[in-house]
Order: sequence, then structure tokens, then C-alpha cells
Amino acid sequence: MSEKTANEERIIRTDYSEIMQKNYIDYAMSVIISRALPDVRDGLKPVQRRVLYDMYELHTTYDKPYRKSARIVGDTMGKYHPHGDSSIYDSLVVMAQDFKKGQTLVDGHGNFGSIEGDGAAAMRYTEARLEKFTQDCFLADLDRNIVDFVPNFDETEKEPTVLPARVPNILVNGSDGIAVGMATSIPPHNLAEVISAEEALIRNGEISDEELLRFVKGPDFPTGGIVVNKSDLAEIYKTGSGKIRIRGKVEIEKGRNGRTNIVVTEIPYTMIGSGIGKFMSDVAALAENRTCPEIADISNQSSKEGIRIVIECKKGADVENIRNLLYKKTKLEDTFGVNMLVVSGGRPETMSLRQILEACVDFQFEINDRKYQDLLAKELERKEIQEGLIRACDVIDLIIEILRGSKSRKQAMDCLVMGVTTGIRFRSAKSRKDAMNLMFTERQANAILDMRLVKLIGLEIEALKREYNETLGKIGFYKKLLEDHDAMAEQIIKELESFRAKYARPRRTVLTDAGEIVIAEKELKEEKVIFCLDRFGYAKILDAQTYEKNKETADAENRYILPVMNTDKVCIFTDKGRMHAIRVLDIPQKRLKDKGVPIDNLSKFSNQDEEILWVGALAEISRSDMLFVTANGFVKRTKGTEFIASTRSIQSTKLGEGDSLVLVAPSDEMDTVVLRSQKGYFIRFALSEVSELKKTAIGVRGIALEDGDTVGEAWLLDGQTDLKAEWHGSKVSLNRLKIAKRGGKGTLRR
Repeated sequence: MSEKTANEERIIRTDYSEIMQKNYIDYAMSVIISRALPDVRDGLKPVQRRVLYDMYELHTTYDKPYRKSARIVGDTMGKYHPHGDSSIYDSLVVMAQDFKKGQTLVDGHGNFGSIEGDGAAAMRYTEARLEKFTQDCFLADLDRNIVDFVPNFDETEKEPTVLPARVPNILVNGSDGIAVGMATSIPPHNLAEVISAEEALIRNGEISDEELLRFVKGPDFPTGGIVVNKSDLAEIYKTGSGKIRIRGKVEIEKGRNGRTNIVVTEIPYTMIGSGIGKFMSDVAALAENRTCPEIADISNQSSKEGIRIVIECKKGADVENIRNLLYKKTKLEDTFGVNMLVVSGGRPETMSLRQILEACVDFQFEINDRKYQDLLAKELERKEIQEGLIRACDVIDLIIEILRGSKSRKQAMDCLVMGVTTGIRFRSAKSRKDAMNLMFTERQANAILDMRLVKLIGLEIEALKREYNETLGKIGFYKKLLEDHDAMAEQIIKELESFRAKYARPRRTVLTDAGEIVIAEKELKEEKVIFCLDRFGYAKILDAQTYEKNKETADAENRYILPVMNTDKVCIFTDKGRMHAIRVLDIPQKRLKDKGVPIDNLSKFSNQDEEILWVGALAEISRSDMLFVTANGFVKRTKGTEFIASTRSIQSTKLGEGDSLVLVAPSDEMDTVVLRSQKGYFIRFALSEVSELKKTAIGVRGIALEDGDTVGEAWLLDGQTDLKAEWHGSKVSLNRLKIAKRGGKGTLRR
């Protein structure tokens, strides 16, 4: 076969879509099974399992000194998890944070972050070791072949496929993770309740879901809080998905000067991290935008002792209404989405509470069966050796004679095991004959040859017989467990009860049913205020009285001054054809000397891309017709009612490519329009010639422009005011321009 033919035969022809589909599915399953989702049996993701197993191998146990986190991370990455150190360290940190885990699995020493979102220190500064809970409930008996081990990524080490968890960790610590096309979100639960439910299921496999919920009452978040939809939990646990509504816990305290303080002592689990800062800024915003003007101040006084966020209320404030407002308008009440998606049998599956507990019970029976099989094998081996030693004590003189007469260990072994006496010197023929009938097992013979002479003391022989009786008792016990399902069940329950007695803690989350929050909306007193926008784009509201007293100063400092009702909206029209609407109530009311708020913080206005052409009140606009003039010479009128919208930003007019607005203004009580091009062409025509069109229309031709020319300025005239415009150093009286037809070229003014 030629070289060309051989090369051609190696080419595989297939559809590109088939290759992409196969590779994507392989990638997705790898992420789902090997990275993102926890195993239902031990409740751990692969990276968490590998970290704990590596710490076990490094002997960083609870009774040993702490080890540098960097050592643990590096060892885990080098041996088991070649996916980067950040994911490994992040997992280590989370397993040490008591505000995220119902039961911490790692004992961290150093800065491991805070509930307020502070990150952990770098791994070179922190130290860690295993918690005693982890050693007892996850890593005990790993040497007894109770779980399968597989080669690591480079086949130089072995790692467990699952840790022999003795408690349903998937429920105790919960889990969250995002895979490809799916995500898991399981809340933490109380250890004592979960163990009680597992015991009940072991005793009665037919127990109903309702009875299980008598034990697992609901989630138990490390941050405490209040679950307010208790009646929904039954359906959530039955289906494995749903939404839990949680609230922070609030206390009312007396403050300074007769004021009342609302103190947040427990936060929703979802508020961990940056959520606390967001909550405080939201509360401050409620006070600033006068949604809740009764809030005087807010401060975070949290410490190692716990959460304490103090909201100071003004005298005479309706504290109950403020508390309800906090639940309604901030994340003090939030939703935790439950999706109990786990890896079971090597594939992702959304499981109910019952299914999870059943999987954990099956796993308990599996690992205990393997454990006691291993223990039984070791005790049977010990029994064999003990029987050999006891029998050897009865014929010790003959054995000594064999040993003295043998030339090698092998010769003595062959005699003890197979009765081969060739080459061994005996004192008598009777001894030789007796030696031929010994027939010890190989294991017994090795034990006899390794036996120390001190074992021949009478007390030692008695101790050996006692050990033999103890071994027989253990063998009987192990056989009973392996042969009797009920006996094994009681043994598992006994272990679970010991874990509950040792590690259980009181429930922290309160479960209740609470109705919808009702906020007593205070009737807003309508009043006239002044909107101010300075040349730097900062906006504020002044009360009318302050403005009247300081009118000259306010007019000088601000680009736009607009009297408006506090119930209205301020509308900002820009050269890009957009209209930005801002509720007056959302604009902070300030003193005259106070700096305002950037307008782009209050709206979608972009200070870099847009230029403000006109500012007006929505109430005024809705009663008027608005005139639009573009740089390309198009004009139109649009009814103001078209600009009433619920969104903060709309396109007020349609613009052609490269076009922009030159003028936006209300046209009521106006008579004529004047346009001036950049080359100096002026045209004046009646406003009545401008068509009334929708905001989605471009408009009609106002002036016929030469190539390269655009409209530079536009004016609306009322026919009474003599308006003059400056052009090339001279004044042009706009009212005296000859009225022409719309769409003409206009008159050139040099």
C-alpha cells in the first residue's frame, strides 16, 4: 500500500455538527458529574471530597497542629484536583465558614472571611485542620475497604469515589452549584432533625412523607432568620423544588432622646456577603427619596458576637409600618430557590426529601456491610492464629524439638504445615511421628515461629485464651449483623444516636406562616417644588420657599430651573432623540448649598453620549404639542400624551442615520418656526404647515439643504416677541423674516 493511500485511510469523514454535539455532551456531563453537583451519598462535590481526603492523608487531624492552607491546596492540586488552586482554596474556605455551613468540616485558623462579604486572606497566611465531626462522620474506617478507590488523574495515587459519610450531609450542610444547563440549590438543615428522620426511615421503610416532616421540620439556616411560608414546605420536600421565603429577625429597642430603634439581629441566608451592604444602602435610599422619611439613621454594629444592624427612627414614627416597609422594599425578606438536584447512581437527578433519605440509608447499609465484612475477615484470621498458638502451647516441647532440629525456617515451616520431617533431627521416633501429624495452617505456623518465649508464661497463656474467647464473641456479633438486617439497622441507629448526642445543636431558624405584608401608605401631600440641574449634570430639589428667597443665586448656579409638582415627573429630551423621565420623589431634596446627585444616577441618561436640549414637567408636556427639529432639516409635531410611559427612558422621535435633534420645545401658543443652516440660510414658515405625526415618525422636510449643510439653530416664535439672533456679528430680527413655504431653500444671510 502506498504512503498516500495510508494517509487517506486515516481521514474520518463526518458531519461537523455531530462532532460538536458529542463533544459538548461529553463536556456537559463532565462538568455535571465531576465539578458542579454533589453526590447524594456524602453531599460533597469532587473538589470538597478531595480536599478532605488530602487533609486525612496529611494527618491534619483535629488533635494535631494546624497546617498552612497553601500546603493543603498544593498537595490536593498535585495529587487529585488539577483544576487550579483558586477553586480548591475557595472550597476549603467555604467548608470552614460557620455562617455558610450547618456543620463546618474544616477548622480554619486565621482570616477565613466574614458574613459581611470580606474575602479570606491568601492561602499562604491561613492555616487549617480537620474538624472532629469530619473525622468521625466522614473519614472513619476509610482503611477498612468500605468505599471504592480509583486511580487519580495521572494514575500515581488512589482516591475514594465517595467518602463514607455517616450522616446525610447533603441535607445537613446543603449545597449550591451551577452546571451546564442545570443548577442545584439545597438549604442547610438541623443535624438532630435529619438524623431523627433517618432513624425513623430505617425503623419503618413505609413511613409517610407527612411523618418524615414531623422530624425534618424545615431548613435550618446558619444565619437563623424566619421562614414565613411553612405550609409550602411539604410540597417543596415532596417535589424537590420550590421557593422558601425567609425574613431577618428584628427587635424593637429604646433609643436615644426618646427615639425607637429597629435592630436586625438575624439576616436571611441569602443576604450573606455583599447583601448586607446592599441592604444598608437600600434603607438609606428609602429615607433619602422620602419613601420612609421616618428613618433617621442606620448603622452596622455587628461583631463577633453576631449581627446587629441598628435603624434609628424619628420621634413618633410608626415602627410597625417601618418594619413592614423594610420587609417589602429591601432584602430583609428574600426568596431562597430550592432545587434538590444531586448526583445519584452516576447521573443528575432532582430528588425529594424521602428519596434523599432513602439513598443515604441505603449507603449506610452498604458501607456498614463492607465494614463488618472486613472486620469479620480480620477476626477470623485472628481466631485462626489464636487457635494455632493455643494448640502450640500444648505441644510446645515438640515444637522446640522441631526448631532445634531444623536447619532453616523453611524446613521448620514445612514440618509444621505439611508434616515433612526429612532433614530434621528428633530425639526419638515418637517425636518424629508426632511431628508428622501437627498439620498447622501456614498462618498459624508463621505465628508460632514468630512467637516470643515470654508467651509461654502461664499468665500469658491465660490472657491468650481470654483474647480467643473475645474473638469468638466478636465473630458471632459480626455474623449476626451481616446475616440479620434488623440487627444491622439497630447498629446503624446506635451510631447515629451517638453522633446526634455529640454534635447536635438547637434549631436556629424559626418556621411559621405569615400573611402578606401590609404597608400603610401615607397620603402624599401635593406641593410645588423646584427642580434644579447645574451645568455639571447634578440635580436636586429645592422647596419653593427656599428658592424664592435665593432666586438670583439659584438661577446663576443652575442651567435648568423648573417649577414642578412633587407628584410629577421631570422629562429630559436629548439630541439623540431620547426622553428620560425621573420621578420628582426620586430626586433628593437638598439645601441650596448642598451638591445634587448626578443625573445619570437617577436615569438612563449618558453624560458622555448625549446632550440635553430641553427639560420639562410631564404634566406640562402631556397638555401640549411638542415640536422636533433635526440637523438634517426634518420637522414634526407630536402630541404630548405620547410621552406618558411607565419606563424610565423612551425614544421620543425616530432619527435617520447620522441625524440628531437640534430643537425640542412645546409648540402651543406659537405661530412660526425659524430654521438656520450652518451655511447661513434662514427660513421662516407657519407652524401650521408642520404635520402632526407619531413619535415613531421621522418628520417632514423643513428646509432644503445643500450638500454638506445642516441645521445649526431653530426657534419657535409667538408673533409678538421681537426675537433677535446673532449671525456673523450682526443681529437678525427673526420676526421680520419673510414667511415662506415649508421645505424651501430659505434666504442666504451673509
